[in-house]
Amino acid sequence: MNIVTESCKIGDTEITIETGRLAKQANSVLVRCGDTAVLVTAVSAKEPKDLPFLPLTVEYREPNAAGGKIPGGYFKREGRPQEAEILTCRVIDRPIRPLFPKGYRCETQVIANVHSYDKHYEPDVLAMTGASAALHISDVPWAGPVAGIRVGRIDGKFVAFPRWEDFERCDILLLVAVSKDAIVMVEGGAKEVAESDMIDALMFAHEAAQPLLELQERLREKAGKDKRPFEPPPVDEALVEKVKASARVALEKALSIPGKHERHDAISAAKRDVVAQFIEAHPDQEDAIKEAFAAAEKDAVRHMVIEEGRRLDGRKLDEIRPLHIEVHPYERPHGSAIFQRGETQVYASCTLGTEYEAQRLDTLRGDIHRRFMLHYNFPPFCTGEARPIRGTSRREIGHGALAERALSAVIPPKDAFPYTIRVVSDTLESNGSSSMASVCGGSLALMDAGVPIKAPVAGIAMGLMQAGDKVAVLTDILGDEDHLGDMDFKVTGTRTGITALQMDIKIEGLSREILERALEQARHARLFILDAMEKVLPAPRPEISRYAPRIETIQVKPDRIRDIIGPGGKMIRAIIEQTGVQINVEDDGRVSIASDDPAGIEKAKRIIEGLTAEPEVGAFYQGVVTKVADFGAFIEILPGTDGLCHISELDERRVAKVEDVLREGDEVVVKVLSVDEATGKIRLSRKAAFGADPDDVLNMRR
Repeated sequence: MNIVTESCKIGDTEITIETGRLAKQANSVLVRCGDTAVLVTAVSAKEPKDLPFLPLTVEYREPNAAGGKIPGGYFKREGRPQEAEILTCRVIDRPIRPLFPKGYRCETQVIANVHSYDKHYEPDVLAMTGASAALHISDVPWAGPVAGIRVGRIDGKFVAFPRWEDFERCDILLLVAVSKDAIVMVEGGAKEVAESDMIDALMFAHEAAQPLLELQERLREKAGKDKRPFEPPPVDEALVEKVKASARVALEKALSIPGKHERHDAISAAKRDVVAQFIEAHPDQEDAIKEAFAAAEKDAVRHMVIEEGRRLDGRKLDEIRPLHIEVHPYERPHGSAIFQRGETQVYASCTLGTEYEAQRLDTLRGDIHRRFMLHYNFPPFCTGEARPIRGTSRREIGHGALAERALSAVIPPKDAFPYTIRVVSDTLESNGSSSMASVCGGSLALMDAGVPIKAPVAGIAMGLMQAGDKVAVLTDILGDEDHLGDMDFKVTGTRTGITALQMDIKIEGLSREILERALEQARHARLFILDAMEKVLPAPRPEISRYAPRIETIQVKPDRIRDIIGPGGKMIRAIIEQTGVQINVEDDGRVSIASDDPAGIEKAKRIIEGLTAEPEVGAFYQGVVTKVADFGAFIEILPGTDGLCHISELDERRVAKVEDVLREGDEVVVKVLSVDEATGKIRLSRKAAFGADPDDVLNMRR
């Protein structure tokens, strides 16, 4: 075996990449950091497929064995990938896909498997670099390398590869892919930070990740294969120029139509005419003719935007499409909103539930309870299409995760709002940036549901087109502008700052000045949208929906939890059966009681307060005699708590025998005279309770 190993150190983190020992029939690398190890393989078929796109698939798995765990459930083996694994597939795919040569159609598969998990070092970011390294040393034509790095800011200081346990301390947390000269991809969240701070984080990430690129170059020098020859299909340049010239004339009118479907219909008609014009003389060049038409369309749109400052729908570069906002369109959902921006429309709903309805995830990091969720749906009808619905797509999961991250920064903590919160965003119409519409609609639905969010959040999708020194930054991009542009980035935030960022850059050498300009333009757009949202719903509603479950929280001493639970859970089950409520008891003594019935909650509260109450000196209690002795009677005044009423305290007159006054099982009103702090013994008096006002008597027994 020819094993080659290269290492580099970034800050306090050492990363090692090895090849030549595992999975030798594929192009493979083993990436290590601490005790975390990820095996990444890359395989590409020798023969191309007859497809109009690159057939690249990326898979990422975190098997339980890597963390020394056995999967739950009956089958005891891993099933379909979890949402977090799918999101990692996407961040691996996005930076590597654009680096395959144009026209490459060989089926290619990148698979990353976590072999060992050390909770201090996350495997997803190692898989990003591993995918690049596996392709870089392979014979597959690919224009890498790229490197993945996670950057956090803790107490004002940027940190490369922060540990998982430090994520909550980070006010900026980004996953970034970089090349030697550019930032290629960004995915991350923040806690309302300024645009300048976000740019500083990106610049730090680009510089800090350079050793990983150098490591991959060293690895290729020692273990790399010769790249297989690849020549894109031959192109008849003369034909291409003729097609472009004809297409430019045909497209001139079509591209001036502002409506999406009308414009697409006109472009399709122009394409049919141009193809028909040339296909008879060049029957074997149909794909080349269509590609030439597409190139002409791209050139025409970019010329309109960069040279004329004119967009497909007639807007200015920094102009936002017309907004329409409606809250509470339906009565039964706990919160709901319709948010429309141009031809993009979403319906967002918010549902409040109990802690039992939180999502429980069995992960390598342990059991995670997810109390805030945002689910994004993109049905085919939203683009006027009819196609099969085959479950949630990776794109839907990715867009939902971005919108969830955007709103997570303003969700109230559990102790302030003890509900599980689920937002669902259904895309009803789409012409670009439906994920950002989901952020706006989700924020409104949360406020309509009475969730006391820290501040409203809005999102905007930005684009960029560059030609030489000329740069056009586009606000609120259409789907076509996204496809034809050089950069797509989505920014969400409050009036105070950014809460989430997603960026994909297709050009190299994007300067700090351009990033600053783009983010500042996005900030102005965000504030404009927030103004519109706040005109409709200025703040969260003061009360939750009457259809939402009520949750009340009481605090008890941790050592009294056993009284609520009872032996084998007998007591808590009895309370639930009697009252119809849901009860959740935390280790710190916080007890949450949830029900649709306020009377049930009040009854459960009284029972729990009775079970956990402490005797109060001077208070009157309705008690029951549990035992009679020569010297007095033992009386239970609280569940499981009794005190002694001495024979001298039974009556104002002298009592010869306790049985003359009280017998076991009798109910009696007594007053607490004292509680011994050292022993907990309680002195009671019956005679001191004579004449007590019935309203002052507490009856807190079982």
